[in-house]
Amino acid sequence: MTTRQRLVETLKSKGALPPEWRDTVASVDRGLFIPGVIEEGDFATDPESWLRAVYSDAPVVTQVNDGERTPEGAFRLSTSSSSMPSIMLEMLCLLDVRDGQRVLEIGTGTGYNAAWLSHRLGEGNVTSVELDAAVLSTARENLKRAGFHPATVLGNGRDGHQRGAPYDRVICTCTVREVPLAWLEQCPNGRIVTPWGSSFFSGSYATLDVVDGEAQGAFSGYPAFMWDRTQRAGAGRIVDLYHQEEGERSSTDIAPQNVIQDDPAFFTGLSVTDAWYRWCEADDGSGAATLWFFSDDRKSWATVDYTPDAETYEVEQYGPRALWGETRAAFLGWHELGKPERSRFGLSVDGRGGQRVWLDDPDNVVGDGKALIGAETRQV
Repeated sequence: MTTRQRLVETLKSKGALPPEWRDTVASVDRGLFIPGVIEEGDFATDPESWLRAVYSDAPVVTQVNDGERTPEGAFRLSTSSSSMPSIMLEMLCLLDVRDGQRVLEIGTGTGYNAAWLSHRLGEGNVTSVELDAAVLSTARENLKRAGFHPATVLGNGRDGHQRGAPYDRVICTCTVREVPLAWLEQCPNGRIVTPWGSSFFSGSYATLDVVDGEAQGAFSGYPAFMWDRTQRAGAGRIVDLYHQEEGERSSTDIAPQNVIQDDPAFFTGLSVTDAWYRWCEADDGSGAATLWFFSDDRKSWATVDYTPDAETYEVEQYGPRALWGETRAAFLGWHELGKPERSRFGLSVDGRGGQRVWLDDPDNVVGDGKALIGAETRQV
């Protein structure tokens, strides 16, 4: 089965197709939003592979490196895609839209999500903002071909779209470091759902209920969305970032894999906002591995070498920042708090755009009470 019905059946079998979205998923053809040539297949020369990719519950990358020409062998950063349908539905369930509500979507992408919203709510209730002119142009063509004409706007999604306000819901399809004040102003009494985080850990949805222009909510899920291009985290291949520099050597008794588990990594990402990691296993079957850290500005790196059954692990740090030292301090801070799970943390955003992360209670603010995960300032 390689039609849209295959996608419906796949989602139903996973328990990922809510009844209120079943007709929408069955009615809107994903194939109308996917280009004929993708990484997984070329419709003209290999239609079966293309159909399998399009009608499966998997993401489909539709742009790399912001659409710029990429030399052979160069790093390929995915910069636009059709998201995994079950993840789209997970976000839409968090959004909890109701008939007649007006929705602002940040990040049009292929237009597939805007089409779903248009089918469910009516195209007159949907506004979608996209930063990339080429992506938006293609999305408009896709939407027209599918029979939908929601308002589509070229602009920075962080600014929302004031002309169409107020909205009842805001859904963002890229990861942000903080919730922009414009979204609260344009959705003063409603709900905002967005992937949220830092370079260190970006695998959370923030679901915020907005009352009189102030928002509060919880973290959940494990999304893997592309970044807001104005706040993009570091990325790349180790071979392009490490040039055989000699760093300062030391050791640690903390097993490196422990610091990158979801709960401690979430907490670490509240302070180590502008560095990221990669776990690299040895290819000799020994079980050894190296945990790499890189700062977003590419000026600092660190490694921790893991060997099975070892009691201490070699550390090397290079550059103006001691990235392992920062990570270790945050990890120990998480232990001092009693190793809280991510589900115990919440997020508040006030009417001035100040952002606070708290533990268990909005009055129990993590850190010094100032905004966390800021794009320009790290305050923890």
